[in-house]
Parts: sequence; C-alpha cells; structure tokens
Amino acid sequence: MAARKRVIEYGQYMVSHPGVYGGDLSFKGTRIPVKDVLYMLVKGWDLDRISAAYAGRINHEAIAEAISLARDALMKQTEKRRRAA
Repeated sequence: MAARKRVIEYGQYMVSHPGVYGGDLSFKGTRIPVKDVLYMLVKGWDLDRISAAYAGRINHEAIAEAISLARDALMKQTEKRRRAA
C-alpha cells in the first residue's frame, strides 16, 4: 500500500499540500504561492499592495509570517554552512 501524502502546516497561515504546486508552500485556503509573495516584497511592494493584488485573500499577518519563515530558513542554512566550514 502506497504511503498517503499529507498536508503539512507551517505556522498559522501557510501550508504545503501535495496537490497544490507540487507541495510548494502556499497560503492556507488559497492557491497563492508563498514564493510569489516573497518575490513581490523583493521588488519593493508593501503589504497593502500585496494584499490588494490578491483581493485581500492574504492579510498582513500572513505575509509577516512568510517573511519570518523565510528568515528562519536563511538563518538555519547559514548556520549549517558555518558549521561545515
């Protein structure tokens, strides 16, 4: 019997669902990829503009959580590389 893939929650607002974008992170209850929102931030968009671009389906708290998760992942990766050096 094949293992059943399951949804993994990351915090209050993000989820990895095997049936949505191949398991890439998205915001719960939407098909909005977290990576797209992070890209918008890199391009200088503010939280209001990002939220409006998705008709308010993601709020400021959800975007802030995505930033925090990205920061934590970067810090973890940096620490791994530092220990390996």
